[in-house]
Amino acid sequence: MCGIVGYVGTRDTVGVLLDSLKRLEYRGYDSAGVVVINGKGLLHEKATGNIAALESALKAGEMKGRTGLGHTRWATHGGVTRENAHPHFSCDARVAVVHNGIVENYTELKEELSKTHSFRSGTDTEVIPHLIEEAYPACGKDPLRAIRAAMERMQGSFALAVVFADHPDEIYVARVNCPIVLGVGEGESFLASDIAALLPYTRRVIPLEEGELARLSPSGVTVLDFQFKPKTRQPLEIPWSLEMTSKGNFAHYMLKEIHEQKHTLASELIGRAEDLQGLVLPDGIRRIVITACGTAWHAGLVGKLALEELARVPVDVWLASELRYADYPFGKDTLAIAISQSGETADTLASVRLAREAGATVLAVTNVRGSTLDRESDLVLHMRCGPERGVAATKTYTSQILNMILLAMHLGRTRGTLTPERDTQLRKEIDLLPRRAGEILDQSSTLEQCARDIAQDCSFIYIGRRYNLPTAYEGALKMKEISYLHAEGYGAGEMKHGPLALVDNRMICVAVAPEGRVTDKVISNIQEIRARNGRIITIGTRGDARLPSVSNQILEIPRCDEMLSPVLAVIPLQLLAYYSAVRLGRNVDQPRNLAKSVTVE
Repeated sequence: MCGIVGYVGTRDTVGVLLDSLKRLEYRGYDSAGVVVINGKGLLHEKATGNIAALESALKAGEMKGRTGLGHTRWATHGGVTRENAHPHFSCDARVAVVHNGIVENYTELKEELSKTHSFRSGTDTEVIPHLIEEAYPACGKDPLRAIRAAMERMQGSFALAVVFADHPDEIYVARVNCPIVLGVGEGESFLASDIAALLPYTRRVIPLEEGELARLSPSGVTVLDFQFKPKTRQPLEIPWSLEMTSKGNFAHYMLKEIHEQKHTLASELIGRAEDLQGLVLPDGIRRIVITACGTAWHAGLVGKLALEELARVPVDVWLASELRYADYPFGKDTLAIAISQSGETADTLASVRLAREAGATVLAVTNVRGSTLDRESDLVLHMRCGPERGVAATKTYTSQILNMILLAMHLGRTRGTLTPERDTQLRKEIDLLPRRAGEILDQSSTLEQCARDIAQDCSFIYIGRRYNLPTAYEGALKMKEISYLHAEGYGAGEMKHGPLALVDNRMICVAVAPEGRVTDKVISNIQEIRARNGRIITIGTRGDARLPSVSNQILEIPRCDEMLSPVLAVIPLQLLAYYSAVRLGRNVDQPRNLAKSVTVE
């Protein structure tokens, strides 16, 4: 979940490192640090807080060199202090390490190493440079062999980048269960946790695969396996533009990404029919299990309903963090669908590996080409919404939902369970989604006004049914993620089974009730809440005459097919959370305690 970057070449190294770290700050913003190699050895600076704090600290002195590493931290072991910020060093200060991941046996290693080494921090990472320092002489001062020897003693997950004062024009990299991407330039090389950090400098990248080492120098990148055998890897050409990673004229990345949905939904439709025609499932698939975390899990819940309705196949949806420890009976008759924006979510990857070991076919829905999930899956649907920098997912969620519905339609056609009439109807409705999303976004001022009435001590219940029960879950997640207000999503029919006890005049109920099969039932549930002085904000279809009498406020969406309504109904909930958080003075793009990519358990 931390972010690491590296550069070797002729540019201003510190400038490249700082710029790249800013593009990774969504991965962690507790503290940050950089190290560069020059004629004086290893020079470094650290600071608590965000990258701006590190940038201010660096202004106090000159730090120049051709080779360097940077790190932005999301704390796991050890508090948020300057001492715990990366990089961490060997006793002789000749080896520096930045690390994304967790050293699970660091307590035992630290106890052993403390007999001969001095520790300055409370982090798990600091054992790594000391292990390398011990191994370095015995390995003939070969950096990669010393790193590999250190890793043999470590348990856990690691994306490591290491520099040695003895090798001033090289960076050494290793990967076990954590992502890292290498950038290929002309007379320069780069590394980063995410592709977005590299876009200003190169679009030619090599995702390091599981159990690989790499050596970076100005002349290029060498990839080796753990037996030090060179591997031939051709760089991928990334289609993302630098403009996609900027805020433009928006106050926050999240607001920009919400507004981008009228374009990203259109992008998901371009050529998707051809993509799906090439997606052929093995014969004998009789069941589907969807696995994901957080927002992607909510998209999976929508996908379940669409798959069961259109493809007539039973579907289970599992939180990946639970599935990886479950006794789920995967087999050759199972299609496992893994949804992950980054393609690096640790629990989702663990679930995928269990499914593959049991003989299941794995289909990935991911936003990052070359990610671990992309490489380890049998079939892939690549999302087309571009990079997302806001920690709270917005455009990636609606893209995931749309891709799941398109997949359900494709399977329904191939299985003969989707009638031509229903297929044609859905295609027409789907083509209208980008325009309808734009209509909702044009009402942003209404959402901003609604947020003005939300107090610091409000609580929220979000309710929905059928296709919009996941919308209720997602709306509540957005509100709690960025406003820090208490919010819970419930099935509207479950209110009488406990949650109704929470309703009073300080409770705001957000009811997701677009036109569909269960709208009358949701309205009945709204009336139960109104009878107990709950305030009602209703997400409803434009012109629905049933809603004004039961709602304090109505946020309208255009009329659409019920199956597609989760794509549109979530947009006003994203904006409501955004404007509420801004009004309360929250850091919208970097909410406390959270990071964008959860790459450790």
